[in-house]
Amino acid sequence: MESGAGKHWTEEEVKALLSVWSEKNIRKQLHGTLRNKGIFIYIAKRLQELGVCRDWKQCRAKYKNLKYEYRTVKYAHNSGDVTKSMKFFHDLDAILRYEPVTQLAGEENGRCSETETQLNTSPTTDSTQ
Repeated sequence: MESGAGKHWTEEEVKALLSVWSEKNIRKQLHGTLRNKGIFIYIAKRLQELGVCRDWKQCRAKYKNLKYEYRTVKYAHNSGDVTKSMKFFHDLDAILRYEPVTQLAGEENGRCSETETQLNTSPTTDSTQ
């Protein structure tokens, strides 16, 4: 499967991304990690094994877009608006349902919430990545 920088993600490519993203170790690493380039490099390599040629930046962008779209639909449903929907909502719900709301709210503006900062500060954190 060939895909360039400006190409849209096919349904098969999104399914492959979701299958890698749904792995427990990937979910754990992505959750609460601010500097995640290494994780997305790994995801891009895993996708290549599945025949999806995307670089880490494309994977990260798609991850963020899917997550944003999921949150938009989820919040609409919680507000009583069941007319909003998205193609991979149930897959994303299975992956994202256990993430704390503070994490999601902190990401919306591209800034860390105080809770996130506290969670991500540890003596072993390498800040030079």
